[in-house]
Amino acid sequence: MNEQLRPFRADHVGSLLRTQPLKEARQAYSENRISERELKKVEDEEINTIIEKQLEVGLQSITDGEFRRSYWHFDFLENLIGIESYTPEIGLTFKGVETKKHNVRVSHKVEFNPDHPHFAHFEYLHNQLNGRAVSKVSIPSPNQLFHPNILNHELYPDINEFAKDVSKAYHQSILKFYELGCRYLQIDDVYWAGLAATEQLIKNRERTQDEKEEAIKLAAKVVNDSLADLPDDLLITTHICRGNYQSSWAISGGYEPIAKELFTEKLQGFFLEYDDNRSGDFEPLRHFNRQDAYIVLGLFTSKTGELENKANIISRLEEATQFVSKDKLCLSPQCGFASTEEGNILTEEEQWRKLAYVVETSKEIFGEL
Repeated sequence: MNEQLRPFRADHVGSLLRTQPLKEARQAYSENRISERELKKVEDEEINTIIEKQLEVGLQSITDGEFRRSYWHFDFLENLIGIESYTPEIGLTFKGVETKKHNVRVSHKVEFNPDHPHFAHFEYLHNQLNGRAVSKVSIPSPNQLFHPNILNHELYPDINEFAKDVSKAYHQSILKFYELGCRYLQIDDVYWAGLAATEQLIKNRERTQDEKEEAIKLAAKVVNDSLADLPDDLLITTHICRGNYQSSWAISGGYEPIAKELFTEKLQGFFLEYDDNRSGDFEPLRHFNRQDAYIVLGLFTSKTGELENKANIISRLEEATQFVSKDKLCLSPQCGFASTEEGNILTEEEQWRKLAYVVETSKEIFGEL
C-alpha cells in the first residue's frame, strides 16, 4: 500500500454544527418562505465559511460539514433507487431523547442512482477547496440498510440477493465519487456497533445471538463486495458509531464481539469511538493484524466542548500501543459534531477549539499530520 494512503494523524469524522444563517434558511425553506435556489445560496456561503475554518485549525481532510443534509444517513439512503423515506410511529430512541419520526425502507429493487444529489454536493466542495487539502466525503455504510424492518421480504425473499444489489449500488456510487475527484471516502456505520451492543436503546432492532452471528458475517461481506476492484489511489475508511444525537447516545458495548470480522473489511482506516467507558477497552485491537490499514482512535468527545486532559490522551494512546503499533495509529473526535441538523450541545467556538486541539495534540505525539 502507498504509505501516504492513510487517514491523517489528526482527522475528523466529518459533520459540523450547522451555523445560524443555515438554520434560519432551512427553517424558512421548510415554511415556503424562500426558494430552493435561495436555500442553496446560503448553503454555498456557509460551506465556503467552514472550508476556511477547517483549513485555519489545521485539518488536512476537509468536508462540507454535511450542511446540505438533515441526517448523516437518511439523505443518502433515500436517494438510492429502490429506497423510500416514510414517517414511522416512533423516532429513533436515544438516552433520554427521541429523534424526529423519519426512516427508510425498501420499495423496489435497489439500484445505483446516477443523479444522486450527493454527487453535486461533493463536486461543489471539491471545486471550492481547489487542491488546498483533501476533499473528504462521508456516506452511510451499506450495512445501514440491513437493520430490521427495512427490507421488503416480498421483493427480496433471499437476503443474499438484497445484499448483492446493495453492494452493486454502493460500488457504482463510490466509482462516481471517484470520477468527480474524490480520493477520500468514509462509510459511517452504526450497524456494527449494534451487533456488538450490550445495551441497545433503539427500539425494534432486537436480535437473538444466532441472528447477530449471521448478521456479523454478512456485514463484512456487504462492505467488501462494495469495495471490490476500486482504484488503488482511493482512501476508504469507516467510522463505527454508537449513536450521536444532541450529545446523546443509543448503544453501549465494546468491540470484542465484532472485532475479528470487522477488521477483515478492505479499508485503509477504522475510526473507533473511545471517548468514554461505553466503548470498552483496547483489547479487541489485538485482532487488528494489518499492515495495510490504520486505527483512528476517537479519544476526544464531540458531545461536549470541554477539552480533554492532554496527558490522559497521550497515556491512553500509549495503552493502545500494546495492541497496535504507534505508526498505525491516528487521532480524531469520537464522532461528528452534528450527525443530524440539530447538532450536539456545544458552541461553534467550542467545536473549532476542540478540532484545533486534536491537531495540536497529534502534532505533539506524531510530529506530523
